[in-house]
Amino acid sequence: MLDDCLSRFLIDDLDIRGALVRLGPAWRKMLGNRDYPAAVARLLGEMSVTTLLLADNLKQSGRLTIQMRGSGPVSLLVVDCNEQLQIRGMARCEAQPQAESVPELLGDGQLLLVLDRPSMREPYRSIVPLDGESIAEVFEHYLEQSEQLPARFFLAASASAASGLFIQKLPTADQCDADGWTRVEALAATVKATELWSLPAEELLHRLFPEETVRLFPSRPVVHHCPEDWDKVRALLRSLGPAEVYATLREHGEVLIRDDLCNLEYRFDAPAIDALFDDALQKTSPTRH
Repeated sequence: MLDDCLSRFLIDDLDIRGALVRLGPAWRKMLGNRDYPAAVARLLGEMSVTTLLLADNLKQSGRLTIQMRGSGPVSLLVVDCNEQLQIRGMARCEAQPQAESVPELLGDGQLLLVLDRPSMREPYRSIVPLDGESIAEVFEHYLEQSEQLPARFFLAASASAASGLFIQKLPTADQCDADGWTRVEALAATVKATELWSLPAEELLHRLFPEETVRLFPSRPVVHHCPEDWDKVRALLRSLGPAEVYATLREHGEVLIRDDLCNLEYRFDAPAIDALFDDALQKTSPTRH
């Protein structure tokens, strides 16, 4: 199993599916210049892995965005991912947290999932209370309520890597083997963080499930995707109109647009703003002959 990839698998005889995620360079890019406290970085890493595991089910063009909002030291966690497993994410932390659990870090909060596809008239949204002590427990509870299918997440994250193992019981699992899910769940729970980070997928699955028939599918690459998009920012400024933009320019000497999700800044000085609205005027003015 290479860095920055997702590998799905199926335990054929038991009708149990699963997946493995390992993030290295992509995760370190997401953390770049953020300076998150360790507990916050761990939460964001675990949520990034979970988002990938859920986004892997996107079979057509689309984007899955997951947010956790709360009243604790961590006020926001947000990760989004498209069907190509291009991911980005951020956390907002108001204080240096001393706690570790989700309730202590986020306080009274909500989990928001948004699925947006070009074919949809408007995005699908699901908002539920945060229910669980950890990222894994929150999403296990969510899937059991939304899909009525038991699932387990085993997650690990540090400053250098984030990884996870996911298993889910499919509808005919009990018909295949009444004890199969209980057995696989117990075996999966023995996984260690160091194994998630270091062992190739085939070796890890054989170690965890030595007596089961596991079918491993080809790995999919994961990419941290945060390209600069100056055209989008220029369109945003034009939509605000010259009065508001020039007022900001006079007050601050420049216009600064921050993209918190990607940790990018877009700065416009006076000539850039003049050019922006001159260009817009030329495009909307009728041609004279």
